[in-house]
Amino acid sequence: MQTDWEKLRPILTEAVGTTIYLVLLTFVVGGLVGLFLGTALYTTRKGGLLANSPINWVLNVLVNVVRPIPFIILLAALGPITLEVVGTTIGTEAAAFVMIVAASFGIARIVEQNLVTVDPGVIEAARAMGAAPLRIILTLLIPEALGPLILGYTFIIIAIVDMSAMAGTVGGGGLGDFALVYGYQRFDWEVTLVATLIIIAGVQGIQFLGNWTARKVLRR
Repeated sequence: MQTDWEKLRPILTEAVGTTIYLVLLTFVVGGLVGLFLGTALYTTRKGGLLANSPINWVLNVLVNVVRPIPFIILLAALGPITLEVVGTTIGTEAAAFVMIVAASFGIARIVEQNLVTVDPGVIEAARAMGAAPLRIILTLLIPEALGPLILGYTFIIIAIVDMSAMAGTVGGGGLGDFALVYGYQRFDWEVTLVATLIIIAGVQGIQFLGNWTARKVLRR
């Protein structure tokens, strides 16, 4: 079967645009929420800046419950909540909502794990000088862990690209939807291959940029 790229080219272009939209929206919103949750996990632990065992326990349970759920199952499991928030369980916005939830909890654990590597002595010295917790978090804690955090976020954004491909199963659009509808379902392996190669190229670019940025930060 001859692939009609004259007809598919604008559809492919739109699919690439939708994928970029889904990835950027999820990365920005999920990245900020995940940074907040991860910082809260670290600072509310025993001996932390804002030690609070009940809050830490609740956050840990939430992260441990949501994070391991495969994205395709999470799409179905969050259906009622997605319907309440977005008004539908299908389409780009519905997929974006579930992607943000998944990314937020995944990032939270990565942020916490990277903050743990910061020398506690540096934090204690700042506390001894009377620095407020918020100031310590913003000017010491996060900057000290910035290099590893960038690598962690690079890993997550690649996972978000994977999620955007699976969003095609609920009509979320993007390259996953394009490969599924115009490639797999029509037995057009050329379409599937092109969509796959575009995703691979995008992931390689993201990984290179993340590694380069992390190296720049770590050399300071």
